[in-house]
Amino acid sequence: MGTVAPARETPSTTNNTNRPKSEKEKAIEEWLPITSSRNAKWWYSAFHNVTAMVGAGVLGLPYALSELGWGPGITVLILSWIITLYTLWQMVEMHEMVPGKRFDRYHELGQHAFGERLGLWIVVPQQLIVEIGVCIVYMVTGGKSLKKFHDTVCPDCKNIKVTYFIMIFASVHFVLSQLPNFNSISGISLAAAVMSLSYSTIAWGASVDKGKQEGVEYGYKSHSTAGTIFNFFSALGDVAFAYAGHNVVLEIQATIPSTPEKPSKKPMWRGVLIAYIVVALCYFPVALVGFWAFGNSVEDDILISLQKPRWLIATANMMVVIHVIGSYQIYAMPVFDMAETVLVKKLHFPPGIVLRLIARSTYVAITMFLGMTFPFFSGLLGFFGGFAFAPTTYFLPCVMWLSLYKPRKYSLSWIANWICIVLGVLLMVLSPIGGLRQIILQAKTYKFYS
Repeated sequence: MGTVAPARETPSTTNNTNRPKSEKEKAIEEWLPITSSRNAKWWYSAFHNVTAMVGAGVLGLPYALSELGWGPGITVLILSWIITLYTLWQMVEMHEMVPGKRFDRYHELGQHAFGERLGLWIVVPQQLIVEIGVCIVYMVTGGKSLKKFHDTVCPDCKNIKVTYFIMIFASVHFVLSQLPNFNSISGISLAAAVMSLSYSTIAWGASVDKGKQEGVEYGYKSHSTAGTIFNFFSALGDVAFAYAGHNVVLEIQATIPSTPEKPSKKPMWRGVLIAYIVVALCYFPVALVGFWAFGNSVEDDILISLQKPRWLIATANMMVVIHVIGSYQIYAMPVFDMAETVLVKKLHFPPGIVLRLIARSTYVAITMFLGMTFPFFSGLLGFFGGFAFAPTTYFLPCVMWLSLYKPRKYSLSWIANWICIVLGVLLMVLSPIGGLRQIILQAKTYKFYS
């Protein structure tokens, strides 16, 4: 598949590799969240990747399938699983492609592939859009799931605004965001991974129990050709959103110890394979059974369509809350790392508890405010899914692979990468159009902070 030594290295990378780090730089690296702990086991990789991937996206898959249709929907789901597993393998392989150096962050690999400055400009904006976008969507998901839990357990209670539930969900993160690194949130991540498999099983199991609904229709919901096309585009973004783990995969791999005899890619890849089996067990049954049961009337969150048994749906919604607590932290950690790197290295703030408390609390507050302001769940999935997830997940690893390994023209590796690039670019261009249209339509009837 073209896994050979790269033909050449960029001068900037070679210089950085050979230059020894000062004691101050080493101290900062040991303080920053991504590089502060390197004692993770392979199973950390498994549940971190499950937590990163199986989240809000899985609950929107039946709705995405209703807008794609049976044939195109199943094709897109299977293709996405295969393509993203392939690009994830590429990133794991590229983590230590230069002997004696580890690309601990996505943008560091980008700098190696595209140059010191251009690599930053290509990768960092996209990665930040993905990670901040996910955190905003998870604020909305957590708040809505808490509200659904409350309304299911106590249907006669006074109605409480989603805004307040988002604030309750955010309050947990003001505390958890102070945990220093990935290994310190491994327990939360494990609980989140277990919850994701559990509520996915409940979602498709309850759909099977409910059975095919009376008068169910599988045709496209929109009555206009334009509406059907735009919904189709948005659904592509929903699927892209569901496969989002690439944005944190190098950062997760950075926590695994590595030696020339035992490189980190072996335990990392083992964890990734386990994670992708879990992803398949979650995604395909939920998407197919949910659409089969409810047809094109399915809600953008499958648990909203499922009303009974009440205790089970309440449990599933609380599981979603626990899961997105872990997912939020997984996606926030690289953002914390970037922010703290800039504050300490560029702005020369002293590293410590005070800096971490202010910086991370500010980030949680901003994502909470944006989630409260724009809780358009399905539209957000479609827009973010295409706009930034498609590049970082579907084709940016392929571009880096072609740039660094230079596989022979028309070889299997060359063809596979170009197919991924073409499909990824189409996804990036088309799906935000549909997602933005949904946001605009929902915004017409939406009252702020309702």
